[in-house]
Amino acid sequence: MIEATGNDVTVSRSTRQAARAPLARNLRHLRLFLEVARSHSLTVASSRCHVSQPAVTQAIGKLETQAEGVLFTRTSHGFYSTERGEALVRRVERVFAMLDPALADISPRLIATATISQLEALIAVCESENFTLAAKRLGLAQPTVHRAVAQLEHEATRPLFERTSFGVVAGRACLALARAAHLAFYELQQASAELAELEGRDEGTVVIGSLPLARSVLLPRALVRFRAERPSMRVTVHDGLYDVFLSGLRRGEIDFMIGALRDPPPINDVVQEALFDDRLVIVARLDHPLARLRAVGIEDLVDYPWIVPRPGTPSRAQFDALFAQSGPSTSPHVMEAGSILLMREMLRQSDHLGCVSGQQAQAEIANGLLARIDATVRWPARAIGLTMRSEWQPTGAQRRLIDIVREEASRLEPL
Repeated sequence: MIEATGNDVTVSRSTRQAARAPLARNLRHLRLFLEVARSHSLTVASSRCHVSQPAVTQAIGKLETQAEGVLFTRTSHGFYSTERGEALVRRVERVFAMLDPALADISPRLIATATISQLEALIAVCESENFTLAAKRLGLAQPTVHRAVAQLEHEATRPLFERTSFGVVAGRACLALARAAHLAFYELQQASAELAELEGRDEGTVVIGSLPLARSVLLPRALVRFRAERPSMRVTVHDGLYDVFLSGLRRGEIDFMIGALRDPPPINDVVQEALFDDRLVIVARLDHPLARLRAVGIEDLVDYPWIVPRPGTPSRAQFDALFAQSGPSTSPHVMEAGSILLMREMLRQSDHLGCVSGQQAQAEIANGLLARIDATVRWPARAIGLTMRSEWQPTGAQRRLIDIVREEASRLEPL
């Protein structure tokens, strides 16, 4: 199943929430599992975690039921992780590597006491800045959410939120914990997907943040190939704004972004991978007065109104730079739009000129919908590619889709 959304206000969390696995519900069980995997002993694990041996046995049994398979081989020499167990160990280690420092920064006690439900409430309150809205978001009663946060604050021995007349505002450490919890939950979803892959099943969702330059050619081709290989794998493609996607990427709400890269990279916890270079082109309706001319100069271009990308995008920066070099008298009248469909229909019904990616324009030109203006302007090349979290560990399905994207990018015709 492939879903596409046009929400450029926020990245939806519903897909991720729906995919959350049952094994994500008990942090204590996951800590016990990790101790058994490291020590190969129920006795040692029970001693280190200060619980009874039967409690460890019960926790492992529940996890194996939830994971739908054996996690340990029991021998006379101890407990040794199976292939399934090793896959879960790798993910659980990442969970606590993200979560524990943020918990300890507030209070070391929280490492032992914080629960998934409490952390979910914390995230919802951080993002909603209101207990009632957070409760609606989680589908819970407001007192339940308030109590969960109060329990965290009791263990922390200090408030995590500042109560104001406008709502509640999270402090620095609280926001860091919410982000760490986001990523920890993401790792548990990744774990569920990997366990399913070991059984030959597709589970979970590949979530993509698609920027304009990838939507017309590259991503459709890649998704068609991926669907042929993995017909039951769910894919969600979000159509929106770079800054929104960047926030969602850093929280684990989307897996990767595809589109124009930023120079320099926006922040040090993401990495960029260039796939191909693109250049801007000028397009107009087929019978536009400039469509019949050769070597159209900037003095001709300024006489017409334009439809251009939004401010803050690499495309808009190049457009503004072109006319800025020619002086204020050449400043054109512009309308800002991010939709190629809107641009196409406005161009076809008016004398507007459009500034758009060459790769985006290829399909419009090839299908006889728009004409490329033969301008003397030579736009600089822009790198188009993937943006991912620097510490991201993709599942097999996610890795395969990215490989297909790379292969399809290598086949694009240069402009």
